[in-house]
Amino acid sequence: MDLSYIINELGEDRDKYFNAVSPPIMQASNFKLNTVDDLSKAFADEFDSEQGYLYSRGHNPTVDILRKKLAALDGAEDCLVFNNGAAATTAAVMANVKAGDHVVCVAHPYTWTKKLFDVLLSKFNVSCTYIKGTELQDWKDATKEQTVLFYLESPNSWTYELQPLKEIAQFAKQKNIITVIDNTYCTPLYQNVIELGIDIAMQTCTKYISGHSDTLGGVLCGSKTMMRKIFESEYLTLGNGIQPFSAWLLLRGLRTLPMRLQRVNESTKKIVEFLDGHPGVEKIIFPFHPSFPQFELAKQQMKSAMGLVTIVLKNPHRDAIVKFTESLKAFLIAVSWGGHESLIIPRCAGIKKERYDPANEIHRQIRLYIGLEDADYLIKDLDDALKLIE
Repeated sequence: MDLSYIINELGEDRDKYFNAVSPPIMQASNFKLNTVDDLSKAFADEFDSEQGYLYSRGHNPTVDILRKKLAALDGAEDCLVFNNGAAATTAAVMANVKAGDHVVCVAHPYTWTKKLFDVLLSKFNVSCTYIKGTELQDWKDATKEQTVLFYLESPNSWTYELQPLKEIAQFAKQKNIITVIDNTYCTPLYQNVIELGIDIAMQTCTKYISGHSDTLGGVLCGSKTMMRKIFESEYLTLGNGIQPFSAWLLLRGLRTLPMRLQRVNESTKKIVEFLDGHPGVEKIIFPFHPSFPQFELAKQQMKSAMGLVTIVLKNPHRDAIVKFTESLKAFLIAVSWGGHESLIIPRCAGIKKERYDPANEIHRQIRLYIGLEDADYLIKDLDDALKLIE
């Protein structure tokens, strides 16, 4: 399906809303049914919104437009959209595990994903094994008779370890194991995980899909059977579906997604090249940098590596990291990524001062997100800040 058609036309029927170019926000909680039989059908199958809407905790017309576009971007049969990425991940996992089951997860996943496994699901006797996961054998070795789900992040959001997705998906299918991946880093435009055989693709729409740092969202894409299963259990029960206004903001973000990703991608390459030759930078961690341990796998699975870059400064002292970070004018100190603004977050911010170890490379890591500003403008800002700590 053509990308331009997906973004600009799919799911939109302007005849239904006065030929408005932009779909309206259907800010309604409730929908009337014409007959008792219609109400009975809606009660019996709320997932099928083609027969009419019942209640916006389930489906909503504005949200449905977004669903159709996001599913098509992933090449999936269907999708569900949540209030945030953590809600989407929780629903995907909880719908596919029960007491006594075992999950295998990449080491150091997103913070709230780890809390899902360690704090929430452990209460219900669901166990989790964390593995490096960069080789298929890691997954084979960790698989038990009770293993029902693999959780992947490829790349992750700090050091960008990859997993061989196609091989893992094939092995999982042989074992009847569900595969779930956080594909926020690449989006389906730069890594199509459904095509590689993954069962459920998750993205935090808060980031690139939104692109404006003004709304939260999370999406699950997969088969219609899987999406129905999640809808009829966790989606409706936990009530984490996205609100119409937030869905409308994400539709707005989608209109410019390819253009924004291209800009971010091109600028990131220029900035990596600058940092690579700078005497104040000891190390660059970036999937498309030749020094990256999985450089060849990155080129096989991903079209490009997007806007996150982690660096280690040659000056190992915490004061130098702080000075560098706080001296930047174009990079905002903030979590997340994917918006128009460039961001920076040093690892040491999450480490107590007395525990900071200058010999520990992890403590010294600084993550940059490259936004939509001019690359030369960002390079000058980085150069000025690096000069201050030489």
